[in-house]
Amino acid sequence: MTEIAIAGAGIGGLTAALCLHEKGFKVRVFEAVPELKPLGVGINLMPHSSRVLHDLGLGDGLDEIAIRTRCIEYRTKYGHLIQSDPRNVEAGFVAPQYSIHRGELQFLLLETVWERLGRDAVQANKPVEGFSQTGDRVSVHFADGGSHDCDLLIGAEGLRSKVRRQLHPDEGPLCYEGTMMFRGAVETDVIGDGKTMVIAGNHDVKFVTYPISEKLRKKGRALTNWVAEVRHDTPRHIQDADWSRGATIDFIKEFDDFQMADMNIAEILKASSNVTEFPMVDRDPLPFWSRGRVSLLGDAAHPMYPMGANGATQAILDAEVLADELSKNPGPDGLKAYEEIRLPFTANVVLTNRKGGPEQVLDIADARVKGPDDRIEDLITREELEQVAANYRNVSGFQKKTA
Repeated sequence: MTEIAIAGAGIGGLTAALCLHEKGFKVRVFEAVPELKPLGVGINLMPHSSRVLHDLGLGDGLDEIAIRTRCIEYRTKYGHLIQSDPRNVEAGFVAPQYSIHRGELQFLLLETVWERLGRDAVQANKPVEGFSQTGDRVSVHFADGGSHDCDLLIGAEGLRSKVRRQLHPDEGPLCYEGTMMFRGAVETDVIGDGKTMVIAGNHDVKFVTYPISEKLRKKGRALTNWVAEVRHDTPRHIQDADWSRGATIDFIKEFDDFQMADMNIAEILKASSNVTEFPMVDRDPLPFWSRGRVSLLGDAAHPMYPMGANGATQAILDAEVLADELSKNPGPDGLKAYEEIRLPFTANVVLTNRKGGPEQVLDIADARVKGPDDRIEDLITREELEQVAANYRNVSGFQKKTA
């Protein structure tokens, strides 16, 4: 039986473990942190990635903890509705879009791996430092001096992947977009229908919010996840960026002129006890992911700006294609086939996100709407907005079902 090692027990790595197990492979996952904990705040899973998880039998688990996102509302800072982009199955998608706490999703995946592959399938406190390979085996090298021999290695350890670094030792620094992202989650009253994601503002100052707890929604409350994005002239904490880095809400003044009828942004920010910051960074697309018996997946392969809910989504899609291609050819040729499918696709997402992705509608509106009394319908056509949405659906790979 082909044995595959995965470096990293994040969303991509754990999904890959489940997909590979479904195809009959033996899988071991090695995670750097000493103890896995449900950390993080909110993320979104687009319909085509949640379809993968439904196919793995995780639909009921997702529905228990995550919000089925009804739509994404793009708004001006004055509260005008620029566009409502539906994301639910009623709109014709094959599966729901979910808004979910990242740690809860990770643990849903982890507990499923434990149940199906056994508790010893995931080993914590095993940072992968590198690898060596011969013609028919690869040896995974750990920070503690130990090693593990297997048939294939998948680097899924995120933005600072050591596997990626060994494959591409001369890669330059992270690419910084100029924006700092401040994040938090706080219990609030239900905002709107309790199932809508709101993105308001423009490319320089933006506020994103969405609920992430179905359990709390059923109690008439919301766990409201928010992201405040502010462009900075002076870079902060880029090469040492860490999602756990604490921050203050001194940026709150940037949102003084935001006017949302259904929420008070200042109150949401002030009520948040734990605020973190992270720069909007990515990396240039790579010329290759695979060499011999080693390849990359998720953020290790294609870190991208967090626009269009594509980070976790594309990692999950990687996992499915990886398993499909290795089931046809369980060796280096299978890894190359996976790369040939996924690398150009994700490279296009990375480059499109640099241009604003689906959020380009915010800048179209910002250039034309000059005050709260302006009318969107007088300044932007529905066809112009739908073209942006349709183009991004094509780029990121999620389309409505055809009749």
